[in-house]
Amino acid sequence: MEKSMIGKVAIVTGGSYGIGQSTAIALSKRGVKVVIADIIEDPFHQTLNSIVGAGGEAIFIRCDVSIAKEVQQLIEQTITSFGRLDFAFNNAGIEGINAKTHECSEENWDKTIAVNLKGVWLCMKYEIPEMLKHGKGVIVNCASIAGLKGFPGLPAYVISKHGIIGLTKTAALEYAKDGIRVNAVCPGVIHTPMIDRLTKNDPQAAAQYTAMEPIGRMGYPDEIAEAVVWLFSEAASFVTGTSLTVDGGIMA
Repeated sequence: MEKSMIGKVAIVTGGSYGIGQSTAIALSKRGVKVVIADIIEDPFHQTLNSIVGAGGEAIFIRCDVSIAKEVQQLIEQTITSFGRLDFAFNNAGIEGINAKTHECSEENWDKTIAVNLKGVWLCMKYEIPEMLKHGKGVIVNCASIAGLKGFPGLPAYVISKHGIIGLTKTAALEYAKDGIRVNAVCPGVIHTPMIDRLTKNDPQAAAQYTAMEPIGRMGYPDEIAEAVVWLFSEAASFVTGTSLTVDGGIMA
């Protein structure tokens, strides 16, 4: 267990399923108190029950990251419950609707940007002041390899993820001397509920996504979670403003 992480407090947005769920559980295993935030309230509370059942501390807070008031309340409730904020994994995101650029609807564009990009900015807007109070903190934003290259049919998603990387670099420079590190993680094709939606659970469609991976398989949420945990840890104390690619070799 990373001793320097014991007793720290983390927010994980999009924490009910997928990468967020795995990261919340991985953090708890290191002794971190976790706030699971999501617009979707899992009726079985799998993330919360996994953490509490293993002896960890966690709470669930429903939050739409695209709405400023809800994000502000998320931070306030975190401080009320745990007294501080040390880590934030701004992971909540949606894939939007698949359509070429000229066929992408304004509604799809606005919603995807609101959740994926504005949501990350709003989270940082309210997380950073709490970290400044203690002179220390770490933020990891979930981008994607779609933030590093284009993907046909996902114009809003791709621009939102490119924007996260730019926002991450800017914030990293702004708060470097304040003891706050800000990084991004760029997953490749990870087997999550999002992939299941994109493939409609069709084995042939899933095979096409797998074929993108030089390593020969999709990644697992736990593999992204471990990268996020490392970025939070003291082992990454000299790392800020970077976009850590965890993609099975796609970008190579």
